[in-house]
Amino acid sequence: MEYVTRIVIIGGGPGGYEAALVAAQLGAEVTVVDRDGLGGASVLTDCVPSKTLIATAEVMTNFDSSYEELGIIVEDGTPDPDRPARVVGVDLGKVNRRVKRLALAQSHDITASVTRAGARVLRGRGRLEPHQAPDGSRRVVVETAGGEEEVLTADAVLVATGGRPRELPDARPDGERILNWTQVYDLEEQPEELIVVGSGVTGAEFAGAYQALGSRVTLVSSRDRVLPGEDPDAAAVLEDVFRRRGMNVMSRSRAASAKRVGDRVEVTLADGRVITGSHCLMAVGAVPNTSGIGLEEAGVMLKESGHIRADRVSRTTAPGVYAAGDCTGVFALASVAAMQGRIAMYHFLGETVAPLDLKTVSANVFTDPEIATVGYSQADVDAGRIDARAVKLPLLRNPRAKMQGIRDGFVKLFCRPGTGIVVGGVVVAPRASELIHPISIAVDNNLTVEQIANTFTVYPSLSGSLAEVARQLHTRKTAEGS
Repeated sequence: MEYVTRIVIIGGGPGGYEAALVAAQLGAEVTVVDRDGLGGASVLTDCVPSKTLIATAEVMTNFDSSYEELGIIVEDGTPDPDRPARVVGVDLGKVNRRVKRLALAQSHDITASVTRAGARVLRGRGRLEPHQAPDGSRRVVVETAGGEEEVLTADAVLVATGGRPRELPDARPDGERILNWTQVYDLEEQPEELIVVGSGVTGAEFAGAYQALGSRVTLVSSRDRVLPGEDPDAAAVLEDVFRRRGMNVMSRSRAASAKRVGDRVEVTLADGRVITGSHCLMAVGAVPNTSGIGLEEAGVMLKESGHIRADRVSRTTAPGVYAAGDCTGVFALASVAAMQGRIAMYHFLGETVAPLDLKTVSANVFTDPEIATVGYSQADVDAGRIDARAVKLPLLRNPRAKMQGIRDGFVKLFCRPGTGIVVGGVVVAPRASELIHPISIAVDNNLTVEQIANTFTVYPSLSGSLAEVARQLHTRKTAEGS
């Protein structure tokens, strides 16, 4: 009788379901233990919902900011031609119902793909048993949705339990006025005055989206600028856009507490100042879902932050136990979680696998304009981690940008001196998430600025700026070498 490898995956987010697809296709017997629905937070409460909301905001922004310049006339019946009213509005309840409908549909599609591949999906919460069996297998105890217990035996276990919003002790969300990012989709009415605490990626995305939807937004940032982890030039562009559109950006302002006062919210800052609004969104990071599932008892070492220690092929410190996704604290990106999950299965099942290479990861901030990055960053260059040349080209010089009324944004490339090999890039533009892909290909395949410069681009197009900045870098490299 042929032996079949048994794999149990705890968590059905991108790390979990992508691993399930790979393992099932390679002939393993796979069980995915999931509590909330396949897709995880990425599909149900994070990436898919937020980007769906942002899609509506993007339409609003494009219309509000450019319809007059592009010659579009809207008869809105405004009596005072010098102070026209907003000509389009939004039904937030309808938007949020669409958001939840699309998220649920995506989750169902993923479940269908996983089951079609031959994996079993078990609704419940799984925990590792402390000891490995003599044959090297491990047991996972599942508390099913029906309240019963089921014991699963596995040759390998993948932990992909994700994370959840971090909460401040004196600013607990109530789901009505004080919200975390999983709760905003229950709102039926537009927040009149929204206070967003936290200026990282999540805070910036929601602040920009609700500003575009018509809320008066105050963004509370404990740092010197918004998006402190992003390219400083890109962050400066976005902060300037936020302020120009009327957002109140409060830098170097740390929130100490938030409380409801009737139908208002009061946010007290560390220096004693108090700001008020109709709603408050807490976007102060995430914590991993790693407690209470038997990890340390089973020999899985955790970091001080609670994240799982995993190497570049997703192995933990416990034999036969792998980890993927936000619970590892590597990069809070669905693409990285999926890659970690796939790598784990390839590694355990004996397939050829390349270790995770974070220097080829592309990421995007879905603000308006978007900020996309790949490879080495300006911080890496400034800190001396890599010797690289950089050129930044504003989009204002791009003919297609002029036609579309795009004023803000740029393309920046980093290349090695001498060889001209592209090692990183930044794009700040509408749809930067699409424009970064050619740079990602260049970074992943060690292409040179000369090769990019000599590749045909469409005229006119925003992608033409990628070739133009490569030409400038190539010219500079040639001049320095002569």
